[in-house]
Amino acid sequence: SAADNKQLVSDAWGAITAGNPDGFMSRLADDATWTFFGTHRFAGTIRGKDELVAKLFAPLGEVLADGIKVHVDTLTAEGDRVVTPWIARGHQRGAIMGIPATGRQISVNGMTTEKISGGKVWDTSSVIDTLDLLAQLGAVMNPK
Repeated sequence: SAADNKQLVSDAWGAITAGNPDGFMSRLADDATWTFFGTHRFAGTIRGKDELVAKLFAPLGEVLADGIKVHVDTLTAEGDRVVTPWIARGHQRGAIMGIPATGRQISVNGMTTEKISGGKVWDTSSVIDTLDLLAQLGAVMNPK
């Protein structure tokens, strides 16, 4: 049901915030895909759990001092799809998009659409507000 799908996705994001990557991964299908739109380091499609660790979580661990905390305001679900607006936070300790470590806390807005099958997340698509991230890091003027 849509309610079950919302709970699955909520629990997955909650596991990330709790520093429980295994809890997050247990909610993904083995052959899950994750597509990031945009022109940044993570843009493109990641296929499978091993690639997700290698291309997303390991690099994030290198640049975020205290891991990543994800705040989800509301989830919207219909059928097998869940839409999740989120805010990810962490302290920059490594280069991001060519910008040396600032030690600043960063906060990135994004939205992910998850498709659920067999009680697992198996396809996701995400967008990230990279312009705001660059402004927080002092690379561009704040557009606000």
